[in-house]
Amino acid sequence: MGEQVAEYFHPADRERVTTAFQTVVTSEDYTAESVEYRHEQVDGTYLWVESVASANPTPDGHYVINTRNISERKQRERELERQNERLDEFAGVVSHDLRNPLHIARGRLALIAEECESDHIEAIERAHDRMATLIEDLLTLAREGDELNGIEPVDLGDLVWTCWQHVETGDASMRTDIDMQIRADTTCLQQLLENLIQNAVKHTGDDVTVTVGELDDGFYFEDDGPGIAPENRAAVFETDYSTAQSGTGLGLKIVERVVEAHEWEICVSEGTDGGTRFEILGIESS
Repeated sequence: MGEQVAEYFHPADRERVTTAFQTVVTSEDYTAESVEYRHEQVDGTYLWVESVASANPTPDGHYVINTRNISERKQRERELERQNERLDEFAGVVSHDLRNPLHIARGRLALIAEECESDHIEAIERAHDRMATLIEDLLTLAREGDELNGIEPVDLGDLVWTCWQHVETGDASMRTDIDMQIRADTTCLQQLLENLIQNAVKHTGDDVTVTVGELDDGFYFEDDGPGIAPENRAAVFETDYSTAQSGTGLGLKIVERVVEAHEWEICVSEGTDGGTRFEILGIESS
């Protein structure tokens, strides 16, 4: 690659681009090489481009390099990076600046409960519990809702029972004979299942019966509660949707994020016994 051509590359990218081209030229198997870099324009500004050198030289020893403008994609990537930075900052504020005063408030309330009796203490405790739940849901949504740490084989039946043990379900019961291995991020799938369980118990009651079963390309999760009116089903994944007094409206949003991260599909319908049925589809079997 000539020095005159390289002068139009951004100084920070110049060495990387020339090295990539040299790799193509000196490779015995003519491995194609793709590289992204900033190219100087006539007005002195830089444009993000992607160049791919042909894997095989022409008969006279030249290499064909195809270059395309990727400025819009780079702009989207920068916006996503800034968004992630803001989410990390937000999660830090939630974790520190909200948890600390909540911890102090709970400690003070415990002292008050020791010194006197009041009908208001239980209401304040419930408010503190709701704040703690909201903080945890916000942290999950900000940090882990749509990021996969690794896809691996998962025994869905075992994970369903594990999640059931992790959630306070009261007198609720679960029925499942599901026996399938799927490929998923175990941690994220656990968040999905636990949020579905919590959603069923909070919105239906402690005596709810939850059923988890297999589908051809996924599984379903349904309860025998009052269900969701057809006109409201499209709104259940919105962050401010909740019919439970203690609900944060974030649980099903986390479920949706996990589904999208796996490139699955989720739909809401009426359950077999008139409750709510969630179907998660497009799942790859292990």
